[in-house]
Amino acid sequence: MTATLAPPSTSPVQATAPIPLPRLFAVEWSKATDTRAAHWLISLTAVASVLVLLIPLIAKHKLAQTFGHFLEFPSIALTTLLPVVSILTLTSEWTQRTVLTTFTQEPRRARVIGAKVAVSAAMAMVAAVFGGLVALGGVGIADALGRHVHYGIGAGHLVGYGVFVLLNILMAVAFGALLHNTSAAIVVFFVLPTAFEFLGIAFSWVQNWINPGAVFNYALNGEWGGHAGPLVVCTLLWVLLPLAAGIVRTVRREIK
Repeated sequence: MTATLAPPSTSPVQATAPIPLPRLFAVEWSKATDTRAAHWLISLTAVASVLVLLIPLIAKHKLAQTFGHFLEFPSIALTTLLPVVSILTLTSEWTQRTVLTTFTQEPRRARVIGAKVAVSAAMAMVAAVFGGLVALGGVGIADALGRHVHYGIGAGHLVGYGVFVLLNILMAVAFGALLHNTSAAIVVFFVLPTAFEFLGIAFSWVQNWINPGAVFNYALNGEWGGHAGPLVVCTLLWVLLPLAAGIVRTVRREIK
């Protein structure tokens, strides 16, 4: 008795279907927010956003009692603590060695980074809305105390506030994507802009074009006229270039 062997199949091996983007976004959102560190940081951000409003409420004679001015104070808390959550979103999987599992389930690494960036951008917008409501509540308290307040705000000022929060969050994302190390990304995020603050004192062109602390504040204050160029340059230098380099490094890096 002879056995007949079937000829080997010549059909191409089907590639694994990519994970749908909505599902990938949901998974990355869960990773970013459903950890003990994220819970603490988000809670502290919310509390700090409320507490900083005590400054304009107490210093009523020195600080304008307007909605636009009150917005500046929650933005400080939002862009100090929340960026750390975004950094963890990009770095924690490398430090905890879970990145192998992630890239096994979705080997298209650029899509994973894209989902993480989208999650951070969504967090920034949610945080900006929260900060706006907190600021509005602060103006309401000032109004209830009998002070002369101003609720009105221009569209450019309101949009600039959202852009300010978004740019700071994305800058943290870019450093996290590039460095793959939580401590290094946090240090660079806080120290490097501070160094440019000092350089800006000595060189006006650094202050006006490269220092993110000064240039991004143009957006926060709604000062769009004549500042579009510096905002584009700073966004390119501090967000887009390091993020692009981080994506390239992530795609090429060997996982050990």
